Amino acid sequence: MKLRRATRQDTSMRRNWAYGLALKLARVYMDRSGQRCSFAGSQLEEFTSVLEAAHKVTVLSGAGISAESGIPTFRGAGGLWRNFDATELATPYAFAANPSLVWEFYHYRRCIVAAAAPNAGHYALEALQRKCEQQGKLFTLLTQNIDGLHAKAGSSNVVELHGSMWRTRCCHCNNIQGAPEPMAKEANIPSMQLPRCKLCNGLLRPHVVWFGECLEVETMECAHNALEDCDLLLVIGTSAVVQPAAGFAPLVKAHGGAVAEFNTEDTPISDNCRFKFHGPAAVMLPAALGI
Repeated sequence: MKLRRATRQDTSMRRNWAYGLALKLARVYMDRSGQRCSFAGSQLEEFTSVLEAAHKVTVLSGAGISAESGIPTFRGAGGLWRNFDATELATPYAFAANPSLVWEFYHYRRCIVAAAAPNAGHYALEALQRKCEQQGKLFTLLTQNIDGLHAKAGSSNVVELHGSMWRTRCCHCNNIQGAPEPMAKEANIPSMQLPRCKLCNGLLRPHVVWFGECLEVETMECAHNALEDCDLLLVIGTSAVVQPAAGFAPLVKAHGGAVAEFNTEDTPISDNCRFKFHGPAAVMLPAALGI
């Protein structure tokens, strides 16, 4: 059977089909959740054209996409773990004062993530990566999330800006290792019974970037390379108010690139975005990407 080359009419039909599907998905979501999804047909068509013409595509994802898989964000009204402010536990000072409590908190988080599955938004990004690579485009996925769900969905070479809850680092020799063995779930665990380094027996900590810490130099270089001369930046499920991510969208826009925001509401970076897709990532990403 001889395959024929796709025509402009075929492309237009696919775009119309994708837009129609997006509207149906959005209506279903709004009916079930009471939340809104919004984008204009002309915006979707323009976004598709920009995506098709882009040679370098970069994605920045945040807690919003993981929240749709049931991962707590520990922000706002749901920001407490037991009676502790979760953001205050994610600091080097909290770990120094009570490593047992911080390890218990991260053990709890890993248990939640281990039982979670990637959602349609994660899989849409994996499909976009494969498509870009097949077309010879440059693609980089930057994530602020530490849960590993992008990799679980099949995405490769994910740049984890804030590290990973599935790796540990020695406080003494800085050796990076895998996740520790299951540990006791009760607090006040003696220091010597907490996860220890296999090389020097030093105390291990989660290999994540805590509040008050800087990103690793190598990670920053990867992010800089992904943003330099970027044609299209997708910002997904994050308000990007924490540096250095707060500067990503303005940087791409200043250098002539387009920024597309996928979020349930406007954020502080929305003014830098050429495209705004309001709704859950699991609905909006497959629809906007035609996947």
